[in-house]
Amino acid sequence: KRRKKRKRATMGDWDAGTKSTVQKIPLLKTKAGPRDKEEWPKRLKEEYTALIKYVQLNKGSDQDWFTISSNKEGTHWSGKCWYIHNLLKYEFDLQFDIPVTYPQTSPEIELPELDGKTSKMYRGGKICLSIHFKPLWAKNSPHFGVAHALCLGLGPWMAAEIPHLIDSGVIRHKG
Repeated sequence: KRRKKRKRATMGDWDAGTKSTVQKIPLLKTKAGPRDKEEWPKRLKEEYTALIKYVQLNKGSDQDWFTISSNKEGTHWSGKCWYIHNLLKYEFDLQFDIPVTYPQTSPEIELPELDGKTSKMYRGGKICLSIHFKPLWAKNSPHFGVAHALCLGLGPWMAAEIPHLIDSGVIRHKG
């Protein structure tokens, strides 16, 4: 028997708007994780620069969909993300830790209140990004950062999963 070749993720897996946006987010240059005491502050500055640009792009196109900040060390990130469905805003807590092997390993983004509500999620509310996003991250490491993970990971995941969870009655509007 022949084995089916697993398709590698490419930018072709995302819609034109997402591709256009991610191409405008600055690529990061510093290859450093939280354990690299000398280079991590430089990497963190690049992360913030890319995030600021991404937020500006979103606000400029009236597609603002998250807020996020990190602890002082830049190792724990938290905030809110939201999705508009049928003119109703659904808001969720967002959090993740920077892995010790970052930037070779992408962060595992968590939406804790959705834990156990979809098969496209791991324990603890970690969203499943393994098929589409993680191969692309590996190919683009160390140039991708937090902004890229939100743009190519969380954003498309929410667009695919949240409407389904709403329409099937798994999540309800809090209004």
